[in-house]
Amino acid sequence: MSGFAHSVGGQTWRFDSLREVMAKASPARSGDRLAGVAAGSDAERVAAQMALADIPLKHFLDEALIPYESDEVTRLIIDSHDRQAFAPVSHLTVGGLRDWLLGDAADETSLRALAPGLTPEMAAAVSKIMRVQDLVLVAQKIRVVTRFRNTLGLRGRMSTRLQPNHPTDDPAGIAASVLDGLLYGNGDAMLGINPATDSLQSICTLLEMLDAIIQRYEIPTQSCVLTHVTSSIEAINRGAPLDLVFQSIAGTEAANASFGVSLSILQEGYEAGLSQKRGTLGDNLMYFETGQGSALSANAHHGVDQQTCETRAYAVARHFKPFLVNTVVGFIGPEYLYNGKQIIRAGLEDHFCAKLLGVPMGCDICYTNHAEADQDDMDMLLTLLGVAGINFIMGIPGSDDVMLNYQTTSFHDALYVRQTLGLRPAPEFEAWLARMEILRQQDGRVQMAGQLPGAFRHALAQLS
Repeated sequence: MSGFAHSVGGQTWRFDSLREVMAKASPARSGDRLAGVAAGSDAERVAAQMALADIPLKHFLDEALIPYESDEVTRLIIDSHDRQAFAPVSHLTVGGLRDWLLGDAADETSLRALAPGLTPEMAAAVSKIMRVQDLVLVAQKIRVVTRFRNTLGLRGRMSTRLQPNHPTDDPAGIAASVLDGLLYGNGDAMLGINPATDSLQSICTLLEMLDAIIQRYEIPTQSCVLTHVTSSIEAINRGAPLDLVFQSIAGTEAANASFGVSLSILQEGYEAGLSQKRGTLGDNLMYFETGQGSALSANAHHGVDQQTCETRAYAVARHFKPFLVNTVVGFIGPEYLYNGKQIIRAGLEDHFCAKLLGVPMGCDICYTNHAEADQDDMDMLLTLLGVAGINFIMGIPGSDDVMLNYQTTSFHDALYVRQTLGLRPAPEFEAWLARMEILRQQDGRVQMAGQLPGAFRHALAQLS
């Protein structure tokens, strides 16, 4: 097949490659316009979407968007593709896959079996011709369950990453945020700090502090300091109590190189984490963060649209059996996702594509202060992702990260979603919250206990 074409309104639009038709079929966003790959008009976008819908899924196995010979992510995608898992949908087009996903045959069991048979490009393609409600409907069918010290991703559950960042990594300030978050029932996904410094000594100190809190109060959760994977390896070598190994990743070899990583370095970090044997329920221990636009910002997108590049990053994540993956959807800025509408759409695409590929997806529902977005937009995305079955969200004091200087979701936002949608924390963490008299179940919904638990009165007095 050489090129694709479709007519709209009496005009025929032609697309020379799968890469071009994918890019021009993407819903409008500033990053693709910046890269020069976006459709020039709504008519061209519709023509590209209609052309894309007619492309057989098998074609994605024959035409690589980024050459196999020059990109290790492409090699990972092709070499790990499970043709047996792909067989049930191998006769379909992209449009046919959309119809199948929306039908009753696509249930939790069949979607779990299908995941290794889909390439990221197939997932990205079908998302481009889906409405918001389609993305939500299919994603909520899919559960991706992971375990370390507790169990994430179960139906009817939504977890939170308690993010107690501090502009100077002050232990007292971090401890205050941790206590505040725990009292609102946050922290079952993990206690995760973005450090203000790359100092290995500071990183080890933070890891020891978080571990001490978890051990003292016997909290069934895990900790993470979001430093470079090589720093995590060195911290492990120094004997630091490291639970989850973190790294930002992208969907091309060149973009990952800009982060200072490769598949082999990630493998080294994964094996170092496994050597710790710190998980009590399972050994899912990698924590990855992604975001649309990262490949373009590194000039490493190879002419591929930003959403497809993002979805390719999920193949990297999937390979290392992660505990959590997080799309930091609005953090990269309006150059890539201009306004609330684009951020909402991107967050739902990321969640849908990741879950379809078998990746345990969460979302930092966020925006920067120079984006055309506000907290109302975040409330809409938060609610939609709650309905769609998101594995976890962020919990940050007052929605305002004082170290990274961006706007995200608060401890209260997690309570809102749990109360409104009847969602609950991870089961092991929920039992701990009940035992500590922090939260209670009322008519099947999570509510605050309404009083300061005795176990934390002394800790609060020390902080004040």
